[in-house]
Amino acid sequence: MADQPIPEQQQQLNIELSEEMADGAYANLAIITHSFAEFVIDYVNVMPNVPKAKVKSRIVMTPPHAKRLMKALIDNVKRFEAQYGPIKDQETTAMPFNFGAPTAQA
Repeated sequence: MADQPIPEQQQQLNIELSEEMADGAYANLAIITHSFAEFVIDYVNVMPNVPKAKVKSRIVMTPPHAKRLMKALIDNVKRFEAQYGPIKDQETTAMPFNFGAPTAQA
């Protein structure tokens, strides 16, 4: 009888979500910058007629994690559109201010 590989046991990851974090933070702009070692995504809430906006959250990740995030977003958008229909792109408007960073992608 040939040796059969032993199936790997799936490890479960227990992820905790605090009440404060569960509320989430609304953002309508993502500013993405990168270096050779990391991607930085700043999530911002820009309000109409308000010249100042605060970063609500900053996520720093390695390039491999950023690529996995991109693939997960693509997969989730495809599943969303299959269930609810195409997401319409809104007209891109120029932001009236400069954050001193590369062009934002949101």
